[in-house]
Amino acid sequence: MENCKEADTSIAMNCYMDSDKAGYQVDSTKYRGLVVSLLYLTTSRYDIQFSVCSCAKFQSNPKESHYKAPKRIFKYLKGTINVGLWYPSNSKITLSGFLDSDYAVCKLDRKSTNGTCHLLSSSLISWES
Repeated sequence: MENCKEADTSIAMNCYMDSDKAGYQVDSTKYRGLVVSLLYLTTSRYDIQFSVCSCAKFQSNPKESHYKAPKRIFKYLKGTINVGLWYPSNSKITLSGFLDSDYAVCKLDRKSTNGTCHLLSSSLISWES
């Protein structure tokens, strides 16, 4: 995979992973190894969480069609090597949440606006507006 072509997204738009009962079965130990490696990475790469969990569903009986998904995630990771959350070794791991709301602030339609964000140490892990 060192010389592979990079992928723009971690999962293809037309990727529909199902049980694939008629597909050719592959080595489940090797597939599990790929998925476990990716699961470890989800602690600092939240952008691959959905894709990796989609792959993890088929660990007990992987088919040849399932093998494409983890490979694509690795191709995506190769192209985004500098992306991730930074946890400095001297920082205390704390979870903080912030909320800002303006109730019925708009004078035209009386709609409210609000936003939230969640930080793990100093890294933003979730936001909504």
